[in-house]
Amino acid sequence: MTTAPTETGDWSGGWLRTAQQVVSPNANDRPAGVVVDLIVLHSISLPPGQYGGPEVEQLFTNQLDWSGHPYFEQIRGLEVSAHFFVRRDGQVMQFVDADRRAWHAGVSCWRGRERCNDDSIGIELEGLEGQTFEDVQYRALTDLCRHLAGRYPIAHIAGHEHIAPGRKLDPGPGFDWARLQRGLAWDPRCFPECVIATFDQAPSSAA
Repeated sequence: MTTAPTETGDWSGGWLRTAQQVVSPNANDRPAGVVVDLIVLHSISLPPGQYGGPEVEQLFTNQLDWSGHPYFEQIRGLEVSAHFFVRRDGQVMQFVDADRRAWHAGVSCWRGRERCNDDSIGIELEGLEGQTFEDVQYRALTDLCRHLAGRYPIAHIAGHEHIAPGRKLDPGPGFDWARLQRGLAWDPRCFPECVIATFDQAPSSAA
């Protein structure tokens, strides 16, 4: 397992103090010596397009009732997790110690490295791929990314669609990458090349 960075007031081990903690069993140790330098953004809603319920939390903790909705039959038995989940109202939940490996990326490759679960932090946004997200979600995400960059040497941020092209589509065209970049004020080179062009467009509402 990678050596944990220095403790700060915002963190208790790999747990962010300001996030609601719900422990997922779907995690394991990172390979020895890895550098956690990537944030991967996802979108999720269960059932698709429905928000505010407990189903995402239940999925990440292996407690989802597979018979509760016809869609759930398509994902029956799936064991997945993310480090963080940002709800539509901006609430941030944490399911996996950020020093450990969450199961969010699957078959993936970014900045010349495969198996992005090994050295990334996975953040799920409550939403439907291709659709827009709430102002408060951008604010919570920006704050969360800053916290992560204060603890880990974050150098890259990408969507699931970028690290697993052709297999995944989230968070999709409804996600405003330019808004996130402005809010963070990070070097555009941290972001996927395919979204950098959007940074020159007229600003949307403030993050």
